[in-house]
Amino acid sequence: MKSVTGSHTGTATWLLQRATAVALALALPGLAVYFISALPTDFSGWQALFAPLWLRVPMLLTVAALALHAWVGMRDIFMDYVRPTGLRLALYLAVIVTLSGSVAWLAAILFGTAWSTA
Repeated sequence: MKSVTGSHTGTATWLLQRATAVALALALPGLAVYFISALPTDFSGWQALFAPLWLRVPMLLTVAALALHAWVGMRDIFMDYVRPTGLRLALYLAVIVTLSGSVAWLAAILFGTAWSTA
């Protein structure tokens, strides 16, 4: 019998994938309804749309969940289909930098100093 102690059984990543899918399924319809009901036509309207803290926090958490969901999927694809270790590690790095950079950029946009004057 194979010991599972110390090995990566995949359960944690499977649970993370499912948890982020549930978070996205709960958050995206609400955000979509909010955005569709407001539909600003100018820059000040967009600023007002994203001004409430109760919107900015869930939006950032939703995008973070989307990034984690994408990371688990891409990691699994690379593990299954990219055999050369160096290439796989380079692809991991590219995806991690892209996803984390996107989440950080959104955080800077949502919580930047420009909002303090709005």
